[in-house]
Amino acid sequence: VKDVREFQVAVGTHEVRFIDVASQIDPTTVHLKSLTDPTGVRILEQNYEYDLLNPQKLMDKYVGKNVKLMTGDGALIEAVLLSNNNGPIFQINGQIHLGHPGRVILPELPENLIPTPTLVWLLQSGSARPQRVEASYLTSGITWKADYVVVLNEKDNGGDLSGWVTIDNKSGATYTNAALKLVAGDVHRARATQEMRAVLDSAAKAAVSRPQFQEESFFEYHLYSLQGRTTIKQNQTKQISLLDAPDIAIKKELRYYGASHYYRSQLGTPISNQKVGVFLEIANTEQHRLGIPLPKGVVRVYKAAADKSLQFIGEDTIDHTPKDEKVKIKMGEAFDVVGERTQRDWKKIAWNVYETEWDVELRNHKKEDVEVTIIEPVPGDWEVVKSSYPYDKLEAHTLQYAVKVPKDGKVTVNYRVRMRW
Repeated sequence: VKDVREFQVAVGTHEVRFIDVASQIDPTTVHLKSLTDPTGVRILEQNYEYDLLNPQKLMDKYVGKNVKLMTGDGALIEAVLLSNNNGPIFQINGQIHLGHPGRVILPELPENLIPTPTLVWLLQSGSARPQRVEASYLTSGITWKADYVVVLNEKDNGGDLSGWVTIDNKSGATYTNAALKLVAGDVHRARATQEMRAVLDSAAKAAVSRPQFQEESFFEYHLYSLQGRTTIKQNQTKQISLLDAPDIAIKKELRYYGASHYYRSQLGTPISNQKVGVFLEIANTEQHRLGIPLPKGVVRVYKAAADKSLQFIGEDTIDHTPKDEKVKIKMGEAFDVVGERTQRDWKKIAWNVYETEWDVELRNHKKEDVEVTIIEPVPGDWEVVKSSYPYDKLEAHTLQYAVKVPKDGKVTVNYRVRMRW
């Protein structure tokens, strides 16, 4: 938070009270500077006062002191407040009263109770002219996130992408006519004994012809400045348009995943009716109408039904995604495409060499052909001894097949691998 205000102090040393700061301010991060006369104003002492005024604290300050009680007929009774623990205890005319129907009247407000959190500076000023000062500090209680909506087209190969920034302010202050800047990236914070809550640590950029946010590189992050100003009230959730990218290219993928423990022992029964995962892939490139830094957030996907009404079909969380990278969205599990695994053989060749043979059967109950990607995480140092389909070795421990399965049909992929540990 950067708060610019104007005030005037006489020449010499004076106390200045800076009220209406966030109640969840981190006092160790406060920095004050004069924009009018940076060398003419010197800070000798800084205090953060947060002993806020409320009825309990106000009564506690008068324990052992004289107060007045007003009865229903308007009469005033002198009393001594002996205690305010689980209710007031008064001494009236030498007698002890556990509570009293009268209304308590206190003579004055104690000096060390304040109505709002306040920064207090002891300043030494060499000039009596008005000063324009900037106080900057960190506060918890302000969180924000990016939310995206994808509306998938009829063929599942494209759609419209829109996004919003959602800001939730529970910091204890209202920021009127504020300039909003968001930092995208994973900003590291030192942790105290009590872990601090995260503040502005992710961000966004608009992809419209007149963008809401102006983007620029900033250290190892991205900085986004809202064009214009906005007011963020205490206990308010505000949404600001983030991006609007119509008619982008989208790729739907069906993925059938294995597991590394399938290869470490002999399995006697088939692994049947395994789910086939459904994923959407969006290339964050200019060629696909994007090519912008996308912040961490939740992507929700909708598709129009036969009556043109939008239906929710899945959601996933994406991480900070630079331009020219791919966004993968896990939608759920396919209903009409299932798989089954059968271990045909398991053999120990030597003390550290094993072979296993698998049948992977894919069954398609849809009315159109589909392509399913089989991903097998094979452990150890391995090689494929035989295979009924072409395969790719994606990386050291990943075997992949791309298999076309006809409508209302099935395909079986058979392969044998030799592993060394």
